[in-house]
Amino acid sequence: MIKYTLKCSKDHRFDSWFQSAAAFEKLLDAGMVACSVCGVSEVEKAIMAPQVRTKRPAAPAQTEPAKQDSPLSEPASPAEQALGEMRKMVEETSEDVGENFVSEARAIHDGDAPERPIYGQAKIEEAKELAEEGIPVVPLPWGNKRTN
Repeated sequence: MIKYTLKCSKDHRFDSWFQSAAAFEKLLDAGMVACSVCGVSEVEKAIMAPQVRTKRPAAPAQTEPAKQDSPLSEPASPAEQALGEMRKMVEETSEDVGENFVSEARAIHDGDAPERPIYGQAKIEEAKELAEEGIPVVPLPWGNKRTN
């Protein structure tokens, strides 16, 4: 196992474990590594200090017990905190219809599907067409959520 400190294109930093360096590269090339704060998949390795093991056991660095439930990365600003809370609310109260967003939004608008809050992916041209047809759509300010 190898732990990397990663940085997204929005300058969020977070740590993640991978089976190997090759596994990290394979997941990165497949777009499967995403920022734990904002979800963007434009991620690269950040500069990090190596941890070298010696024969002597290291003295404990802290006197307080480590927090077991701490997140990988804390939001850097109140705006990021609010964005995270908004994302959580949308994901908890709406249905992710994925790549079927455009057809599902039309079906709901036409009365062919039950009315409910949905979110998913659409190309910008498709979103414009929905808006021109009077179907309310709003771009969400975060990328796809992928797991690594």
